[in-house]
Amino acid sequence: MKKLSKTEAKTQIEKFFKNVKNKTPKEIKKIKKLAMRYNLPLKEKRKLFCKKCSSPYSGKEKIRIKKGIKSVVCGNCGYENRWKI
Repeated sequence: MKKLSKTEAKTQIEKFFKNVKNKTPKEIKKIKKLAMRYNLPLKEKRKLFCKKCSSPYSGKEKIRIKKGIKSVVCGNCGYENRWKI
């Protein structure tokens, strides 16, 4: 494995999330590990895929907003991800 600098890792992560809808869960797990290795926060990018199964959201998931909390039910595994708005 080649050693990357922190800025190179950051650009690689940015490039990856340009078209995340075409990625597999395995590729998303690799990018998450890369971000953890270089201590880079994903911030808003972590809301583009399921927390449990790492499959990217396609846009067909059930989304609810209630009392300042956004809930997204994964179409693949059925897990409900929740975020404060």
